[in-house]
Amino acid sequence: MTARILIVEDEPAIALGLKDDLELEGYQVELVDDGNLAVDKACNEAFDLLLLDVMLPGKSGYDVCREVRGKKPDIPIIMLTARSHEAEKVLGLEMGADDYVTKPFSPLELRARIKAQLRRLNHASPASFSFAGLVVNFDAMEVRDGVRAIDMTALEFKLLAALIRNAGHVLSRARILDLVWGVDAVVTDRVIDTHIANLRKKLEPNGSVHISSIRGMGYRFDS
Repeated sequence: MTARILIVEDEPAIALGLKDDLELEGYQVELVDDGNLAVDKACNEAFDLLLLDVMLPGKSGYDVCREVRGKKPDIPIIMLTARSHEAEKVLGLEMGADDYVTKPFSPLELRARIKAQLRRLNHASPASFSFAGLVVNFDAMEVRDGVRAIDMTALEFKLLAALIRNAGHVLSRARILDLVWGVDAVVTDRVIDTHIANLRKKLEPNGSVHISSIRGMGYRFDS
């Protein structure tokens, strides 16, 4: 099935260039140049991926990302911006973006990032996952070290599952909050950090090293 991509970009030359390039790759592409229209279209129509500029009329790309993520938690979102400061990237990740590309960018690199996100979207979640001698059974919500089941709360298991299912990607604390506690929950960063620390202790001696702290950004699981 051909992937359907929504491009949200208010600079006509960039938007049309992206559209032409991605259509040549075989994607179905639609353009929107306003933040409010982007939220309406992304939330009420079926798209496989969202390419989202930060600076938009009507509503910023950050706000669009946050609102769309709240309605459609699984859609891949790649943010496009001319800004290169780390704080801007962190904010994009906290709003729920999956990836971040700084202008000017290579069309080849962007296509590769789009393909990576679509592969992740289309990859069926396995019933189990193994790493460091541990077996994670998603259906049974259980982690075993050989024959021994590791004592783990439902919240800790959801946290581990969220990290594994986003392996190789940095999850901001805000994104972890949405995935594990829910979008309406009020939880401090310290609580999230404490649960990560408890999870690492339970996965020792080998499993804990797979959960990395990315300073100023969040956490990443590497298998």
